[in-house]
Amino acid sequence: MKFYKAGEIPKVGNMYFIYGDGGTGKTSLSKQFKGKKLLFSFDGSTNAIADTQDTDVTSFEDTDAPQIQELTNYWLDRFTYTADENGAKVLKGNFDVIVLDNITALQNWVLENIDGASKDGRQNYQKLQVWFRNLGMWLRATNLTVLATAHQVDNGASGLDGKGRFQADMNEKTFNAFTAPFDIVGRIYKQDGKRWIDLDTENGNHAKNRLDERTLIAADKLIEQENEEDK
Repeated sequence: MKFYKAGEIPKVGNMYFIYGDGGTGKTSLSKQFKGKKLLFSFDGSTNAIADTQDTDVTSFEDTDAPQIQELTNYWLDRFTYTADENGAKVLKGNFDVIVLDNITALQNWVLENIDGASKDGRQNYQKLQVWFRNLGMWLRATNLTVLATAHQVDNGASGLDGKGRFQADMNEKTFNAFTAPFDIVGRIYKQDGKRWIDLDTENGNHAKNRLDERTLIAADKLIEQENEEDK
């Protein structure tokens, strides 16, 4: 537990969770962020950032799947933290941004490892939710900027008003557990040749914006709020 006096609350990195169809430019959103980036790819898709000079990539393969929880935890911690002269755990300072690309793929691997561990399927999903909740809180505790991406599910017109049609391709409770500490949750999509991100909770889709009042933004303006603060 940490306690901060009024007026002494530290500024921490913003956390972004963006989901959408393939080819909508989720991975390339990382190019907007300044500083050195650490990208974990869970689907082997790295073409979108192949031309970058500021991004280190760890790409997991099918052979890593049986140990994906341990490998993810180990390499995140190994790349991010070190011990100071007193043995206390401190940030290395090598990276400014952590990117987790394709949380949907990660979830499916984790579920495959957990599935069958208990005769009660509800306990398996509870373990899935707890692992992702812990991952989300670990990311928040770094105080670094975080971008996570996922695929989307199209439920069709789910109501008379058509709201709530889209959601991240994740177990609902796992999604809620993981994204609880995130500041931005939005759906990226293409329309009339342009890319947009829906942040409007009232549309009924998975969405939230704790940083400002924007509800619909051009995809290339995702971190506009951060840039304004820097100015």
